[in-house]
Amino acid sequence: MPVTPLSPARLGWTLVLLALGQAVFALDLNIVFVALPEIGTDLGFPGQTQQLVVSAYVVFAGGFLLLGGRACDLLGRRRVFVGALVLYALSSLAGGLARSPEVIVGARIVQGVGGALLLPAILSLVNTLFEEGPRRNRALAVWGGAGASGLTLGALLGGVLTESFGWPAVFFVNVPLAGAIAVAAVFVVPPDPARTERRRFDLPGALTVTAGATLLVFALVEAPERGWADPWILGALAAALVLLAAFALVETRSADPLMPFRLFRNRSLSAGAAITFLYMATFGVLPYFLTVLLQSVHGYSALQTGLAFLVPSLAIAAGTQFGERLTTRAGLRPTLLGGFAVGAVGTAALAVGFDADAGYLALLPGLVVSGVGQGVVWTAMWIAAATGTAAEEQGIASGAASTTMNLGNAIGLALFTAVADAGTDGLGGGELARATADGGFLVVLLTAAGMLLGLLLALTLRPARADARSAPAADAAVVPDCPTAVSG
Repeated sequence: MPVTPLSPARLGWTLVLLALGQAVFALDLNIVFVALPEIGTDLGFPGQTQQLVVSAYVVFAGGFLLLGGRACDLLGRRRVFVGALVLYALSSLAGGLARSPEVIVGARIVQGVGGALLLPAILSLVNTLFEEGPRRNRALAVWGGAGASGLTLGALLGGVLTESFGWPAVFFVNVPLAGAIAVAAVFVVPPDPARTERRRFDLPGALTVTAGATLLVFALVEAPERGWADPWILGALAAALVLLAAFALVETRSADPLMPFRLFRNRSLSAGAAITFLYMATFGVLPYFLTVLLQSVHGYSALQTGLAFLVPSLAIAAGTQFGERLTTRAGLRPTLLGGFAVGAVGTAALAVGFDADAGYLALLPGLVVSGVGQGVVWTAMWIAAATGTAAEEQGIASGAASTTMNLGNAIGLALFTAVADAGTDGLGGGELARATADGGFLVVLLTAAGMLLGLLLALTLRPARADARSAPAADAAVVPDCPTAVSG
């Protein structure tokens, strides 16, 4: 649909800021992980509870995504974007100053809420400022490349900052980055349009889905550590099911629902949301098991682990750009089919390197090929999720797709961690290292098989018409050439 005319220069700088915001979001996914051992030692975290620093963020980011998406549509996308960045900066400052486990976990919870607001705000701004078709495809490729760059920087910075300045530096680095982007956005990102109609926030729907999704992600994230029979896990799962059922009932009776289920009549959104789930349940779990292999089996330091992630992150960034070009020229369905096929082949090859006696060179071919396939699918799946949805509902559509992405990651990690750890009980030393590598080998093969399901999901998309792929709108805003540093 036509968008408000803006100068190419302003649109270009807006895209730069949105890409930088995505880079900050991606940065935080990896940067804290490599600092966990030092955080645990300094703050007195027992080894089994250090994962709370990661899971607190994941749980609340996943639980608040739908609410964040709806907030974008009702409160304004720029307002939510700026507010989320400010929340990120303040919570990062609190995390760096933390001197107790309770404070740092609390800071990560607030960061998670900030992430749940930030991701749908960025996506909905991209999807409303850039016309559906080649221009939006290119903007999403820049956004995706920035995310891949953020993952690379997160792994590298996490190692460098932790070893050079200590673990608080991995929190402090977010403060000037997020703060500067927030200030610049006030002057560069187009203001939110005036509201011509009064809309409700659907408080009952917001409360039930946020509480239900948060409890569900909590159970999925903590079950591998606590055990599926743990009373807290069983209670959280039961409460989540009740709350999510209540949410579905509330939405069917609401005049202005938080999540209009009619949106899923759009085949592109339905397929895109399903693909984001599968993507994170397969591609999305690989970095965790690769980190375990490198650090627990091969004894890599935090810095060495960060450097090892440089190659796959660059491959993913290259794949995001190729995915945009292929989508524009061939359409969504062929792009997703090709991306999943390449990803499955590369991931199967990656399994060869999951051996206690194999070195990093054995991983390289699989990392490169799998990374390219991952990048292609990443760009194409977000294009699919945004296609055919009205501008005033892009926020909730982005929140829905982001929620399935987060749930896919939580469920994938819960299931595959159980598989990987099945043969490690009671082992130590070299035996434990070999069993850990063998468990990772099996998991990587299973994720490669799971990627083949992506081929079936891609087939549910309608073949694109040639005219829909190539015909630009006369009044659409042009995406100018953007600095290559942003596109990864």
